Amino acid sequence: MAVTTRARRLWSPANQRQRGALALLLALAVVHLGAQLAGASSLADRSQWFLMPALALVVAVWTARPRTRRVRLVLVALGFSWLGDTVPDLVPDDVSFVVMIGFFLLAQVCYITAFVPGARRSAILRRPVLALPYALVFVVLVALCAPGAGPILGPVIVYGACLTTMAVLATGLGRVGGVGGAIFLVSDSLIALGAFADGFHLPVAGFWVMSTYLAGQGLLAAAVLVEDRRRESMTTDEPGQPTAWTGAGSGTPDPSLR
Repeated sequence: MAVTTRARRLWSPANQRQRGALALLLALAVVHLGAQLAGASSLADRSQWFLMPALALVVAVWTARPRTRRVRLVLVALGFSWLGDTVPDLVPDDVSFVVMIGFFLLAQVCYITAFVPGARRSAILRRPVLALPYALVFVVLVALCAPGAGPILGPVIVYGACLTTMAVLATGLGRVGGVGGAIFLVSDSLIALGAFADGFHLPVAGFWVMSTYLAGQGLLAAAVLVEDRRRESMTTDEPGQPTAWTGAGSGTPDPSLR
């Protein structure tokens, strides 16, 4: 009986949607990164437009309703990330970089707002000395990029500060979130160095920027999904009864997950 119930759950429409959304994201990522390696710039540019919507679809179908404030904010962050990926291709080149920074800044603000409630669980924020590597990375990046940034140095610094803050707060989501935030920081650091640092040249830069970008965003989303599953497993109508979403037992929900 238990085997039959498990089989029905695995092949339920909800699980099929989850697997389909994940397969779509992976397929798009393979196409995009392959295009980056092959130097197929047109395919790389167009396929990039669909990456964040696919990741947002994964988050949407893998989370239970009603969705928590954190999940909703992450979906909005992915929406702004999508705008940061697409709108710069549609505006004049002389403003495209600033437009990209603007949309990703809004995405970082959403991530920060989503992650602040869980900050008390971050080992880094409990021991601020552990945040020194993040601060050092930020200072070094500003020092390397300042000479070439010119009039947009201010927006670049503001964005870098928000990005670094997001990466630190993401450690409150556990190891997966912390790694995701750090990789996202690496990805945008590569963009900044390529744009502003004299003498910086990374072979196949597009591949490394986008692979770390996808990994960072994906791990942040995965950490949020884990937290959402944990919340659902602890929130039941009757103590000790399994939830419809996870089949796990109940407990006392963490207020930061609401």
